[in-house]
Amino acid sequence: MMIRLFACGLIIAAGVFAATVSKSKDATFHKDVEPLFQKHCQECHRPGEIAPFSLLSYKDARPWAKSIRGAVLTGKMPPWFSSDPHGQFSNDRRLSQDEIDTVVAWVDGGAKEGDPKDAPKPVEWSDGWAIGKPDLIVEMPNDFQIPASGTVEYTWIVVPTGVTADKWISKIEVRPSARRQVHHVVVYEREQGSLFMKNAKPGIPFYPPGRKGSPPPTEDKGQGIFEFQASNKGTEILGLYVPGGPPFDCKPGQARLLKAGSDLVFQMHYTTNGTAATDKTRVGIVFAKEPPKERVFNTFVANPFLKIPAGDANAPVHAQLTLARDVELLSMIPHMHVRGKSFQYKVTYPDGRSELLLDVPKYDFNWQLNYRLAEPRRLPKGTKLECIATYDNSPNNPANPDPGKDVYWGDQSWEEMLAGFVDFVVPVDFEPWDLVRARR
Repeated sequence: MMIRLFACGLIIAAGVFAATVSKSKDATFHKDVEPLFQKHCQECHRPGEIAPFSLLSYKDARPWAKSIRGAVLTGKMPPWFSSDPHGQFSNDRRLSQDEIDTVVAWVDGGAKEGDPKDAPKPVEWSDGWAIGKPDLIVEMPNDFQIPASGTVEYTWIVVPTGVTADKWISKIEVRPSARRQVHHVVVYEREQGSLFMKNAKPGIPFYPPGRKGSPPPTEDKGQGIFEFQASNKGTEILGLYVPGGPPFDCKPGQARLLKAGSDLVFQMHYTTNGTAATDKTRVGIVFAKEPPKERVFNTFVANPFLKIPAGDANAPVHAQLTLARDVELLSMIPHMHVRGKSFQYKVTYPDGRSELLLDVPKYDFNWQLNYRLAEPRRLPKGTKLECIATYDNSPNNPANPDPGKDVYWGDQSWEEMLAGFVDFVVPVDFEPWDLVRARR
């Protein structure tokens, strides 16, 4: 019996080896690899996007074949940092093992082009917009000059939308023109009458006063607070740009609200990299074709009282909120700076049950991804949503600008933040500032 089992094992192994050899011999770009690049890579690997080279054609991809092989084998590309089981998130970019084997076989087989007739239909990118042709484009009215070196403070620019009636947004995309120098963009809606950035004049860069990496005025008595735009009533986060992050879009029957007469407020985080550049960020909006049944809005959980001790290689910081209304959670975007080490989203339900919704054990400041749940998670009233961030402020962190200093909340990359962005689904008549209880 053992001889027969051993013989069967040899036959199976030989079959697998033969299949691998066959795949290596037969795999071609147009038939086998190009569809994978369209599905997983071209969103970033095309002209004008964040990736350093294009993967739109065989001519583009062939010189990078060996680098592509190494990147997919190590899991470096496509970027994805959640430790949760594959398939939990609807936008999981990771290649399956079969897809990895296909790319490796293509490279090992000589990175052949194959027959162009086997190529899939090219993805059509509308003037670079991933959302298709926008119904409305809101653009910074003036170019912003980014110097080659030095520090650019957080810059706020108010741009009127010209919208005269309430509109529902199905898709929104933020597109900087100087992608190498734009670290991130947060686009707020500012309703008529809101006092948010009240001193900012439309189209003129504005620099509000704020803490610059110094100790907070008061100590945190709990485990963090909920930093919510309700503190500036009449504002809401409509769009977000981070490297590698996709546009915001909504499922059928869901949409974001843009109120009549609202302005968009661009929060721009520019970083210098040795090359001067000009930026003119714009926002593309696709409106819903019919009134939605549910409203989607984005906000974030934060702890502006954070303190990361000098030299600490494993400093935890918490931020939390307790929901005052039932909501559904759609997605999460962890945000820290260069000392960021790991990030978790945890919920504790009213009955005492706890659940880890997202675990990012190796946070990468260069890739701030949006993790979209495969199925929305219902969070009933009384649920505690907690963000747990860990920082490495030690000399062993190669990105650490100064391990000898305590670090506090601040705008710049050498300071720190704890911001856990979330997308919630609520009824269409819901007011976002009703979400949280009074602060303790």
